[in-house]
Amino acid sequence: MRRAERYERAVKLLKRVGLENRIGHRPTELSGGQQQRVAVARALINDPEILLADEPTGNLDTASGIAIMQMLDELHQAGKTILVATHDPRMLNFASDTIYLLDGKRVSTEEYQKATLQLANEVKR
Repeated sequence: MRRAERYERAVKLLKRVGLENRIGHRPTELSGGQQQRVAVARALINDPEILLADEPTGNLDTASGIAIMQMLDELHQAGKTILVATHDPRMLNFASDTIYLLDGKRVSTEEYQKATLQLANEVKR
């Protein structure tokens, strides 16, 4: 791939994650949320069939987080497989399948909800 084509793809992805005005900046000049969006763009640069996203909205403000969720949903609608590990309940609105893990084990939705409610009640005491 030619250098110009690589640059064009990178600019397109940076625009997609809302960072077109930060193209010339170094990582130390970016906020944590901006660095997170760069990581998403970097993961997409080679157009993978499967995308593994570990807390993709973790350091993002609300609007940027929703934009990333929408982008992941668009990629899924385009036929990509997206696997997300997250604590962000907003991601449930975009998920086609959900697997809950509790203490390293797969549990049902009901078991997960019961355990989290129980923990919340214990913390209040």
